[in-house]
Amino acid sequence: MRTLVLGGIRSGKSRWAEDTITQALQSDQPVRYLAPGPPGEADPEWLQRISRHRSRRPAHWTTVETDDVAAELRRSPDAAVLVDDLGTWLTSTLDRQGWQDGSVTEPVADLASAVSAFGSTLVLVSPEVGLTVVPATAAGRRFADELGNLNQRMAALCERVVLVVAGQALTIKTPA
Repeated sequence: MRTLVLGGIRSGKSRWAEDTITQALQSDQPVRYLAPGPPGEADPEWLQRISRHRSRRPAHWTTVETDDVAAELRRSPDAAVLVDDLGTWLTSTLDRQGWQDGSVTEPVADLASAVSAFGSTLVLVSPEVGLTVVPATAAGRRFADELGNLNQRMAALCERVVLVVAGQALTIKTPA
């Protein structure tokens, strides 16, 4: 089962995703937690966020900090995986490809291919866009546009999609 968990900042989407994958598996079954994005050594607040996330994870989970989520999904297609989150993956991808004129078409297609072929429990976490004002900068609008497209593509590949608001999950799509 592939699940996409959407929500705003501090909506509870990460905790909901962690609880969901734990409930879907046997209590001692390992989970690979893929954490894309920058390590943030120069940002104390970012390091605190990372620390809070790490402290919630069971000791038998493996954390992999990577920007190549597609390769990691292909590396262990039969292991349960939680990816948190696609917004930081997209940010890193735009950093590499170029915010003004770089294309994310190939990296998104590669990720979609890996998600589609994945053979075990997979939970993807992503921020939802479009619930606030249109960003005032070109980079902000680009990010919102690309993330909206990415979320739509992932939602089409996932059997289940939920939106988390104030810690409460609203089911958007259920398995057929």
